[in-house]
Amino acid sequence: MNKKTSGHKLAELLKISPARGMEAVIKAQLIKGIIEALKKEEITHQELAQRSGLPRSAVTGILAGSLQKVTIDRVLRLVEAVGLVAEVKLRRVA
Repeated sequence: MNKKTSGHKLAELLKISPARGMEAVIKAQLIKGIIEALKKEEITHQELAQRSGLPRSAVTGILAGSLQKVTIDRVLRLVEAVGLVAEVKLRRVA
C-alpha cells in the first residue's frame, strides 16, 4: 500500500503538484516553529524584521499564514533570525 505524505494529500485537495503541496507543508512547519520561538522569546514582528533584513509587512504576512509568493529563502531567514536551525529529513516512500 502506498502511504501518502501530508504534502501529497494537500496537493490532491488543492489540485496542485505534489512538489508544491510538500513545499506548502514545509513552509507551514517552519512558520509554526518561528511563531513558537517568537512567543517564547517575546520577539516582536518589528524586531524579527530587523534581525532578518525583511520588511515588517513581509514578516507579518508570512506569520499570518500567507504562503503565496513566500519563498523558502525568506522563511529560512526568519528561522535563522529567531535562533533556530532547520533540518531536512528524507525517507523512501513505502
